[in-house]
Amino acid sequence: MRVGFIGLGIMGGSIARCLIEGGHEVTVNDLKKSAGDDLIKLGAKWGASPKLLAQNSEAVITSLPGPVQMQEVVLNKETGVLAGLNPGSVYIDMTTNAPSVFRKVAAECIAKGVDVLDAPVSRRPPEMTIMVGGRRDTFKKYEGMLNCMAKNLVYVGDSGHGMIAKLMTQYMGYTYQVAVAEAFIIAAKAGVDIKILSQLIPISAGRGNVENLQRQIFERTFEKDEAYPSRSYNVIAKDLTEACEFAQQIGAPAFTGLMAKEVYARAEAQGWANPLSMVRILEQMAGFTMKVSPSNVSG
Repeated sequence: MRVGFIGLGIMGGSIARCLIEGGHEVTVNDLKKSAGDDLIKLGAKWGASPKLLAQNSEAVITSLPGPVQMQEVVLNKETGVLAGLNPGSVYIDMTTNAPSVFRKVAAECIAKGVDVLDAPVSRRPPEMTIMVGGRRDTFKKYEGMLNCMAKNLVYVGDSGHGMIAKLMTQYMGYTYQVAVAEAFIIAAKAGVDIKILSQLIPISAGRGNVENLQRQIFERTFEKDEAYPSRSYNVIAKDLTEACEFAQQIGAPAFTGLMAKEVYARAEAQGWANPLSMVRILEQMAGFTMKVSPSNVSG
């Protein structure tokens, strides 16, 4: 397949290399022409502009710093990707983008008869995961090309859903890191050996037990209290309150702890017993009830 690839940074360059090694005819473009030197040695061609690159491509992929750069590269009337793409081709955005921005660009592509997929990534080749949003038939048409770049290829759903999934995996990872960092700082400032604290994480509540949370979300067992003592939330409230008060006493931050304490306190006020019924509070705040669909993972 003739593939145009724009954005040859650390991530984009390694992805483009996968396409070349997968046997595709690849044309590359970047603000810095030197960024394409190694890929050209491997057989890639240089596209003088996004528009010229797109004119000779069946598929164009972008991997750019953010929404501003993506819109300029795709929608510029004189030099942009959309000005060069032909009806029946596809535009795939691997940028970690704002869903609203991607959908705006996608609408303009579709109006011209160009198919679209959002396909943000996590990690780098050869361990890369690609999260894809867009029409299922479009995904199936280009699944083989995407697979040559990914260890894990996941069809998430409609247009923009790949972007949302990427942002939420980042949200989970980074907020957890803040919580862990806060706990280490509080402990260290109080004189606790943090190496010993780290040994306790996998054999205590500190491990987070994300697997149990996921299972209860999927099965909605967080709505059931039968297996839990009525004092469950009393213990959680007490422990979080004491932890946050201690952090305050020694002048250490506890932002995530205070937010979590508020959510758990609201669940406790409802008289619920299951510690994970705090999910119900978050659903109420969102005005939305989660529903689980079948898995869309392919390898």
